[in-house]
Amino acid sequence: MDVVGVINEKGVIEQRFDLKVESEVVPGILWRPADAPEETRPTILIGHGGTQNKRAPNVLALARRFVRHLGYTAVALDAPGHGERVTDEAAAGAARRRLEQRIAQGPTGRPFEIPPEEAKAWVERTRGGVKEWKALLDDLPSVGLTGPYGYWGLSMGTAIGLPFVSGEPRIQAAVLGLAGLNNRPGAEVFQAAARNLRIPILFVFQWDDELMNRESGLQLFDIIGSEEKTMHINPGGHVATPLFERDAYDAFFARHFGRGAS
Repeated sequence: MDVVGVINEKGVIEQRFDLKVESEVVPGILWRPADAPEETRPTILIGHGGTQNKRAPNVLALARRFVRHLGYTAVALDAPGHGERVTDEAAAGAARRRLEQRIAQGPTGRPFEIPPEEAKAWVERTRGGVKEWKALLDDLPSVGLTGPYGYWGLSMGTAIGLPFVSGEPRIQAAVLGLAGLNNRPGAEVFQAAARNLRIPILFVFQWDDELMNRESGLQLFDIIGSEEKTMHINPGGHVATPLFERDAYDAFFARHFGRGAS
């Protein structure tokens, strides 16, 4: 990775970098403790949601929390077609408005539907995202981060992250959620990946999710193949996951990785 900018804010060093993956330049951010030795410590990969980016408020808050509370490092990438990788601003804006309108309608009992062409692009974006996360894991040892590695990603972060962690033995525990089973393109691959999961999983879901109905979320959790899996369900819509769940993320990763050096 090529570091292109560094800031130090309230005890957290934030390094903006570019990762070359075949013909793509993938922008990312690495967060480290500022006043700690440069040594191996757990690293959490953070997958952002749809229409978000590597430095969305919730991603930034989580990354800093993992650094400050647990002594870990954290890293996030702009997913294909997101953040600095948006190539069609009009199309990105239309997709964001469609998502906001669907959430504004409230729960309908039906999964969120997207146009066929966008659905095909979603499949390609997922494949690309999986490949990029793997490339990042290949590169992290070059900056002294040799694991253990965990993953956190809800909504689109699960759409990309679940297939990624299912086929990636270097990821040892993951927080997933705000996703379910559906009939969109790529569903068979997604379901197979869920059945093949073997690592500890914390699955977070919203009972009144406007994009994924209750049955789809429960069905996804049910087919996850991990022996250790826990589901947290809270009332409220897709973007209303309670902030107190962040305590659960801390506890989950600390249980499996311990705490980083301080």
